[in-house]
Amino acid sequence: MKPLAFLGALTLPVALVAGLAFAQSQVGTAAAVESLRGADPDVDVTTAPVFHQNKQRFVRNYRLQPPLIPHSIDKYQIDMKANECLACHEWRKSGERGAPTLSMTHYQDRDGLQTDTVASRRWFCSQCHVPQADAPALVENLFQSSGQ
Repeated sequence: MKPLAFLGALTLPVALVAGLAFAQSQVGTAAAVESLRGADPDVDVTTAPVFHQNKQRFVRNYRLQPPLIPHSIDKYQIDMKANECLACHEWRKSGERGAPTLSMTHYQDRDGLQTDTVASRRWFCSQCHVPQADAPALVENLFQSSGQ
């Protein structure tokens, strides 16, 4: 029984050494990896922001498409405790801020009853709404608007 116990004790160190050797052999291969835009993943790439706010909102491409956000939301806090979107878009404040009011569907609970506060299932705005951006496509997109 002692020889088998000794063999079991050697298995872990041998596996660790083999894993380390494999990882070292892959270092040269990592340089061949490229991003979708062709950048080396190990090089810091400084780019201009792709966000371009348009005076006019983008048209929707299909019925019931959530509107795109015509401004940056990079520093907005949207979590369990706060939602900065509501500072302008909540129905009580949208008039004085000149912002579009949330759809009344955002004020319905899961049973369809209207409330005065945003429903918890509609709390995380960026789950459906994204900032509009004039950015180059990463992959080919063959989508055609239903309005065409």
